[in-house]
Amino acid sequence: MDPWTLWGFLTIVIFVFSLVMMVAGIFSAYFGAGKNRAYGGALFAIGFVVCVIWAYLVGYSSIEPFCSVPAWDVMYDALINLIAVLIGALIAIGIFLVLVLKS
Repeated sequence: MDPWTLWGFLTIVIFVFSLVMMVAGIFSAYFGAGKNRAYGGALFAIGFVVCVIWAYLVGYSSIEPFCSVPAWDVMYDALINLIAVLIGALIAIGIFLVLVLKS
């Protein structure tokens, strides 16, 4: 596997992980009660710290494997691909539901 592809893949995994951790932490802190609110805060903090550290490593550090990753381009391509996948899946599911419900 090409090193750029491996680091690009890892960048997507880390950023999505941190984003989902922050969103889950917000929901848990807002809708939870008792310990769940504290767990939500911890989830958000972990997601935020991981995101900031990885963004620094791929964006501003001069550490060799990280500085060769074009983070913005990788995330932009991932977002465009995700939107394309969702549109294709929704069209296929829509056609399937129309055919199933008409029969």
